Amino acid sequence: MSNINSRIMWPAIALVALVALAGGWALGRSGVNPLSVATAVAGPMDSTAIADASHKRCGSLSADKKLDCYSKILDSLAARGEVRVAMGALARLGALDTDVKRDGHVYAHGIGITAGKRGDDVAKTFAMCDESNQSGCYHGVIQAYFDAKKTVGPTEVNDLCNAFRGPNADRWLLFQCVHGAGHGLTMIYKHDLLKALEGCDHHLDSWDRRSCYGGAFMESIVNVTNPHHPAKELGAKHEGDMAGMDHGSHSTFKAMDPKDPLYPCSIMPEKYLTSCYEMQTSVILHLNRGDMADAAKTCDRAPGKMVYVCYQSLGRDISSYSLQDHDKAIEMCSLGTKKYQPWCYVGLVKNFVDLNARSNDGLSFCRKITAEANKIKCYEAVGEQIGTLRNDSEGRRTLCAPSEPMYVDACLFGARVSTFEPPPLAKLNAEAHAGS
Repeated sequence: MSNINSRIMWPAIALVALVALAGGWALGRSGVNPLSVATAVAGPMDSTAIADASHKRCGSLSADKKLDCYSKILDSLAARGEVRVAMGALARLGALDTDVKRDGHVYAHGIGITAGKRGDDVAKTFAMCDESNQSGCYHGVIQAYFDAKKTVGPTEVNDLCNAFRGPNADRWLLFQCVHGAGHGLTMIYKHDLLKALEGCDHHLDSWDRRSCYGGAFMESIVNVTNPHHPAKELGAKHEGDMAGMDHGSHSTFKAMDPKDPLYPCSIMPEKYLTSCYEMQTSVILHLNRGDMADAAKTCDRAPGKMVYVCYQSLGRDISSYSLQDHDKAIEMCSLGTKKYQPWCYVGLVKNFVDLNARSNDGLSFCRKITAEANKIKCYEAVGEQIGTLRNDSEGRRTLCAPSEPMYVDACLFGARVSTFEPPPLAKLNAEAHAGS
């Protein structure tokens, strides 16, 4: 294992995470009083004081005990309806404790699940979450929504996200909703991944279906890599499902195969392949204990154009493994085959944007890249995320404007504002499309 890989041990999946994706969780936490760790320090709704006091209580504990300690406090706040306070405390804890920063998406899932259990409508609960930690709070809300349903069919799947549709709706929240549906469907079908993907197929819109697929693959992986994930106790008891079977029945679907690091993609129908390979390095890195160079070599063995998609997945995971350190991330992407490295930067920079829904976080990273092919794909990828952040063309132009002058066109093309595809970008994309 190379020096760079020897420093990497088991971070969470970079989810959209994605993705996400170690530690011990205990549910049924609403009985814990979060204020007991903070009221002696400051007012009960002071998220900074709660985080500081929580860090003093939990920060020196071992991994499993630490996760359980922090999550009891955060989830208890959410159970009281103080979701914003919980998310603020989580943000502060991420600055105090690198373990929390790495596993923030999982904590945010727990906050969202607890908030969703309160029974408010999805749009109202979404308004209390935020984009931090790869929008895990939103995804948890959706999991709680499905857990509360006695039956799940086309109507429930399509009606779920109606509040976020329409020309003036927030497309970013729509994505979090339909992506969260993939998490929720996988959960209620006891991690029968193929069944969950069939549930995603009930979405009428192809973009919704693709976003849902990503959530399903992410949830399948998280279920294995985070055995104490807060969603574990959801979906236990339901009456019937799309196929008339009990939600709570145990799935026989095998999530990973140590003998085949490209499984489950290697057995997936073609329509699910891209979404599968967009998450596959989280499986590979779990199996090889974080060996990034080996993961790149495994991606090299993917079929045809899926090699490019696998490298995009690698970049997404590198965001988490590097803890968003730009120099470390660039070093890790350089471990792969040069031909495919541009797509490593695609996944990497998209995750930088996804972490807090800020396009400038991606643009600042693109400026540090020197290789032309990597740089131009980086700016296109930021543009694609801007296309999700903003519905209107003018808003997309404004967010692309801080790009380096030579790469504004790549950003605008990615944002689908301009039809002009810069020649170097067109060549790269044609090669990837052909799978050459």
